[in-house]
Amino acid sequence: MYVLVTYDVNTSTPAGKARLRRTAKACLDYGQRVQNSVFECKVDPAQFVAMRGRLLEIIDPATDSLRFYHLGSNWQHRVEHHGADPGYDVEGPLVI
Repeated sequence: MYVLVTYDVNTSTPAGKARLRRTAKACLDYGQRVQNSVFECKVDPAQFVAMRGRLLEIIDPATDSLRFYHLGSNWQHRVEHHGADPGYDVEGPLVI
């Protein structure tokens, strides 16, 4: 499944800044950053459950927010990009 993860972490305190870094690191473990607080993640259902649980343990629900947008299997037609840095094709070949 293809999931768009967005978050807004309150960074007015040192603890908030640490949560922001941990949230970004957790998202990077599952996908690619496409904007500052937006990640595209291609995960299977088990990975999604693990990712969601990990992120929910990091954020403070009293001050932070977290959203998951499930784009489904036909996600290519649901993502429209304009401007610089179009990212990468998750279905394309991986060259190392």
